[in-house]
Order: sequence, then structure tokens, then C-alpha cells
Amino acid sequence: MISKTHFVQALACSASLLAFTSGTARAADAETAADAAAASDSGTGIYDIVVTAERREVSLQDAPLSVSAVTSEMLKSANINDITGLNGSVPGLVVARSGGGERIITIRGIGSETPENTNTQPGVSYHIDGVYIFNSIAASAAFIDVKQVEVLRGPQGTLFGQGSTGGTINVVTNDPSTDVVSGNVSAGIGNYNYKEGSAALNVPLSDTLAVRGAFQFTKHDGYAYATEVPGVAKYDLDDEDNTGWRLGAKWSPTSDFSITLNTIQYDSNTHGPAQKNILDPETDPRVLTQDYPGRSVVKTEFYSATMRYETPLAVIKSITGYQKLHSEQAWDADGLDADLFFAQTYSPLSYVGSTYDHVPLWASDTKSWSQEINLTSNTTGPFSWVAGGVYLHSKNSQYINEYRGSDDNILRTPLPLDTAWDDPEVGIITYAELSSIKRELYAFYAQGTYELTSQLKLTAGARYNHDKASGMFDSASGGASSQTSGAYLQPSSTGSRSAHAWTGKVALDYQLTPENMLYASWTRGFKPGGINSASSAGNSFSILPTYKQEMVDSFEIGSKNRFMGDTLQLNASAFLYNYKNMQFLEEDPILYGEGISNAPKARVYGLELEGIWAPTEGLRFDTSLSWLEGEFTSHYEALDPAAASAAQVAAGYPDYLFWLNFYSAALARDAARADIKGNRVPKLPRWQGNIAATWKGKVGPGELTARAQMIYRGKYQYRLFNDGAVDLTPSYTQVNLMAKYEPEGTNTDITLRVINLFDKNGVNSRFSDPYGSAQVMDTYIPPRQVIVSFGYKF
Repeated sequence: MISKTHFVQALACSASLLAFTSGTARAADAETAADAAAASDSGTGIYDIVVTAERREVSLQDAPLSVSAVTSEMLKSANINDITGLNGSVPGLVVARSGGGERIITIRGIGSETPENTNTQPGVSYHIDGVYIFNSIAASAAFIDVKQVEVLRGPQGTLFGQGSTGGTINVVTNDPSTDVVSGNVSAGIGNYNYKEGSAALNVPLSDTLAVRGAFQFTKHDGYAYATEVPGVAKYDLDDEDNTGWRLGAKWSPTSDFSITLNTIQYDSNTHGPAQKNILDPETDPRVLTQDYPGRSVVKTEFYSATMRYETPLAVIKSITGYQKLHSEQAWDADGLDADLFFAQTYSPLSYVGSTYDHVPLWASDTKSWSQEINLTSNTTGPFSWVAGGVYLHSKNSQYINEYRGSDDNILRTPLPLDTAWDDPEVGIITYAELSSIKRELYAFYAQGTYELTSQLKLTAGARYNHDKASGMFDSASGGASSQTSGAYLQPSSTGSRSAHAWTGKVALDYQLTPENMLYASWTRGFKPGGINSASSAGNSFSILPTYKQEMVDSFEIGSKNRFMGDTLQLNASAFLYNYKNMQFLEEDPILYGEGISNAPKARVYGLELEGIWAPTEGLRFDTSLSWLEGEFTSHYEALDPAAASAAQVAAGYPDYLFWLNFYSAALARDAARADIKGNRVPKLPRWQGNIAATWKGKVGPGELTARAQMIYRGKYQYRLFNDGAVDLTPSYTQVNLMAKYEPEGTNTDITLRVINLFDKNGVNSRFSDPYGSAQVMDTYIPPRQVIVSFGYKF
């Protein structure tokens, strides 16, 4: 087993400390971009990668911020087909699975601690071609016809605004081109009955109009299975069955004007993730003693229109986006079979226990629209600038059913929405919710860079953010509906909340030489507050009707360098965050009154190193390493759901006895609060990094590209409660191999990928359902995958 010490030593000995980034932050023309693309395909050498990190096309190396770019070749070599696969490949980035189809994305410990809650925004904003993606479930959609994935680390308070307290991820797709007819097709097979296929075709229709289409699918059997689902000996979990397609068109009637239209459609229908209870007596992590058949359905529609007009003064760009998401999730919320869960829940005081806790439906629907207009300076001189405005509108709706009981009907189906208030089935349901949240925001921003001298630049920017939220909510708790006629759920207004905030950035960068730069920056990030639906409906004791906005002040210094005739690239950064009012899910003394609270203050700091070394034309090493620390620095008495439940039982009020002794039982739960000062910030691995070696050369009648990569993701606390070993997500090490052979003159290739070579059972994430039985679950990285694929391009 590779220890953390050995891993760090390997990184230090690699003599290369900057993965996936390169470039020189000078404006890149078309020729430079083409050269970069060609170099990227080769997988070796040091080359410029053009990104849109500052709302304009620049390469990375002189920009006064931390950016990483993962190219399409790197994604394919590691079999990364959704956002979760980026774990360990980008410094400070953690993508953790939560209940159902959600992904909790954090960068440097800042992200979202409010899973399964449509009231809140993420802490890391996610974009496709610059269009903001509203719902985290949509982030699980496969990457379709991707050129590269850009990861901006640290608050992006000026150019990207709300939801970017931790950073920003932008997925960049391939543009249609009027150059030539081109395309590619690929098909692959592997173990676990793995099948994949993809194709792309670019067609110039004229000198000014081109279209590009792409299609892909991935399918495989489950990497794990449940053993106790009635009627099924082995119920597959962690399976995959998705299809996606993209169609784009670009019209450039003149050299200074273009319109690009895109749509992406994605459809996934699986049995859902394997979420293994840590109390499961089965030692094999891929075998789950569960008795409920999970499922996951995700359908997304994405439409965008980008207009670009270049004038002598500025480049004017309009970005319009429309999105739809439909998601249906169902899972075994207790994660055990009937006997095991009954043993966990039985109380000799009430002579009652539960044999199941199941969520047969968590349906989410999101519709959103966004419009951004920005202007980027197009003149020469010491001053450059960008300014713009953005409007976002979204409606997030959800319908939830949960059953908990001790009868034999463990496969209960969800109640129809029109179920009558006096239907006997309403008395059986443990929790149901019908709610929707509307969010509107607008923002205005401006940022400029002035060359104080030929080597020293000052960048400053500001953004005004305005956010408004309103909602509708109704719930049925413990088998009791508040309605006396009509349907059992009839949402009413939760009121509205609006807020505004100023954010911004100041940075200095000094160009020591054309290849060596130092920078220092201050940035403020912001995430809006919102409404606690349950509290607004009177269902809570201490959870407030609204929660505060998050704020983070970031101080960063860094250096970007190339040495040895541009064969060695070394980048480093150090940062300090002062974090205020972290939003997190907290228990309420009243059952089913959970909501969002704010942890007052935290401090996060760390170091990040990235590097590339290309000692010869065909050999390249890539490396990244991050060291992160963070703790809560102010007192706050937080209530952990598991601690509240244990206190309630210890006081003699389990199950229905709570409602018979309401006041005393609530006081017992409230007394379980614990001070979080000094606790470690969640989703913050102390050590994380990767090292990869790529070689390309002529072998026989063709070229061989070989790549080996080792990823290490350190352990971290998954919640701010830091509940001993329960909250500690273990570390893991993963090794990936890739070999691609391209016979000369055939335009074909055959590729062998081995993912997780040593078949490690690495824990991707640990979490508990905050609204259910509070059982603690582990999800795992995929087991060893061996995939052979064949490709042709023209």
C-alpha cells in the first residue's frame, strides 16, 4: 500500500509541480490556439492552453489567479465522463456523492453543506460554455464533445458572482468550424459488460456557416449489488445507462460578427448509486445488505445562444441560456435489511422498532433562464477592461415521499400528488413534501487592468449582486396532513427574501522575466441566503425562518514560472480565507424541523503546487499537490441529527413517545448541542495530488502513446460536527494506465485503458441522509476497469 509519505516523496522527486496548466496569459490569436490544440492531442511537451478565465480568451500563465485546465485527451485517458472523475486531478477539488444523484463540489473546502435542498445555491458554480447550471444534479451529466474543463480555484466574486465562493468550473465544448469537413467515431468494450460509443461530425455548409453534431453513450452492469431486494438475488447498483447528444451551429457573416447556437440533451436511467451503510456486516464493500430497489432517472435539456460582435472599442458578447432538468431518485435510506435495521431502532421503552426507512421518490424539476451581456476592451494601450451585466431566473420544484415502519410492505410506491387528505395511505407516510423555490438575481460587474510599468500590472474589479427568493411549501410529517379537504399537500407561500452584496477583487502581478511572474490578490466571494421552508411553516423550534448569506475574503500569493528553455513549468500559490456564515444543514429539537443554519466564522489556508516537465520531445511528467488546513474559529452550538436522536431515546421518548411528551422530548434533543469551535472544516483533505508520466514515440508502423497516473486523495471530515471516526472519510490511492497505438497513415487508433489498476476500494464520499434515519453511508470509486476502444478520425 502506498502511504501518504511515499506519495509526497514521489511528488517531490518528480521535479515537476503544475498539472494540467500552461500558457502565458497573453491574448491568444487563432494560430496560437491551433498550435495549443495540436500539442494537447499529442499529450507531450509544454504548450499553451487557451481559457476564458477572465471573460476573454487568454492563456493561463500570467493571469493573477489559480486556474487548471483538463483537456479532452486527459479526460479520456482516465475514463472521466462526469464531474466526479476529476477527484484528485485538480488541486483542492473534491467531488463527493450525496443522496440520490447529487454531487457536492468543493474547492479548498468551500462548496455546499446543504445537500438535497433546492433553497440554496452551490459554493462552486458550474458552467457549460459560460452558461450557469442551476441544479447540482445536472452536474452529473456526461461530458459531451468536450474540448476542455477549466477549474478556477478561489472566490470569483467579480466576473462570476454568486455561488462562486469556492471557485468556478467551466466545461468548454468544441465549436463548429468552417475550415473542413471533419469528425471522429469511437467504440469500446470492457469488463462489467462495459460498452461505450461516441461520434462527432463537423460540416461547413458555406464559408460563413458550419454545423457540428456529437453523440455518445455509456452502459455497464453494476459495480456493486444489493442482496435482500425481494425477488432479486443480486440487484445491480452503480450501473450506468446514459445517452447524450449535442448539436451546434455557428454563423459568421462577417469577420467581426458571429452567432453560435447549441443544444445538449442527456438521458440517464439506472438503479442508482451503491450507498453502503457503515454498519453493514458484509465486509465486501461492493456487496450491500439492503432490501429496497433504488433507481435514478436524470433528464436534462440545455440550450444556449452566443452572439459576438467586435468593434474598434470593445468586443460585445451576449450569452443566453435555457435549461430543464427532471430527476427522480429512490433509495434505501436505512441501508440495511429488515432485521439489521430493527436491531438498530428497537427501543425497550416503547417496544417499537422499524424494519425499513425508504425513499421511493425524490423528484426534482428545474427550469431556468439566464442572460449575460459583457464588453471586453479591444484597444491597445496600458489599460484593458471588461464590464457586463447578468440576469438569472430559476424555479426549482420537488416532491418527496418517505416511509418508515415495521410492516411487511417495504416496497410501498409513492403517493400520487392528488391523494386526498383523508386517504388512509397518508396516515402511513413518514414524511412528504411538495415545494418550489423561485430565484431571481441580477448583477453588474466591471474589472480593469492597468500597466503601471512594463512589468507591473494592477487589476481591480467590483460586482453588485442582488438576489430574491420566494417559495411555496407544504409537508406531511409523521402521517399527519395539515389539510382538511382536497389533496393532502397544498403548498402555500413561505414569503420572500431579498438581499444584495458587493464583491470584488484587487490584484498585483509582476513580470520578473517573460517566463516568470509573481502575483498577490484579495478577492471577496458571496453566496446568497434564503428561506427555511419548514421553519416558515411553523414546523421548527430553533431553525430560523431565513438564513444568512455566506461571505469569504481570500488573500492569495502565487508564482508562475517556466525554466530550462521552456521544458519545465513550476507554479505555486498560497492562500488564506476568512469565511463567514457557512450555510449547513442542522437538526431542530422538533422532529422533521431540520433546516439551514450559519456557522459564524472559519479560517482556511493552504499551499498548492503544480508542474510540468518535458525533458525530451516525447516525454512529459505532470504533477499537482495541495496541502490544506481549516477550522471553525468562533463558538456555535450545533445540533447533530444523530446526537439529537440518541438524546431523545436516552431521555425515554423514542418514536411516538416524542409526540406524547413533546416539550420534554424537544428539550432533551436540544441539550445534545455541541460547540463546533476548533472543528475541522468539512471536505478539506489535508493532502491531495497526482503524478502522471506520458511517453509518445514511433513503434513499428505507427505511434504509441503511453500514460501512467497515480492519484492520492487524503482523508477528510464530511460534516462540520466532526463526530469521531463516523465523520471521517478515508483516504485512497488510485493508479490509472493508458496506451494508444495509431498505425501510420490510417487515421485510426486502438486504446487500452486500465482504471484503478490495483482494484482499490477507495471511498469517494461518506454522508448521512439529514432528513431520514441519519444512517451513515459510504460510496466508492469504480473498481478496476479494463476498456479497449477503437477510433477513427477524418
